[in-house]
Amino acid sequence: MPLWLKATGKWGSIIALVALVIALVKQLIVFIGFITFAIKAIIFLAFAALFLGVGYLIFRTWNENQRRKDKI
Repeated sequence: MPLWLKATGKWGSIIALVALVIALVKQLIVFIGFITFAIKAIIFLAFAALFLGVGYLIFRTWNENQRRKDKI
């Protein structure tokens, strides 16, 4: 077997492993970014629901007080 063919096979496999590791790290970074975005969206939706709930309770209480004033 020629020497250059032996060297190419050895270095080629090392380069292929490095490329696979780089691809894995890229995918991990994308996955972490997606998870971070999902967590931020869940937190935002929870705060929006909280504000809407508080607004609904305030409106309902104000409406009940208006009805009591009308009856008196």
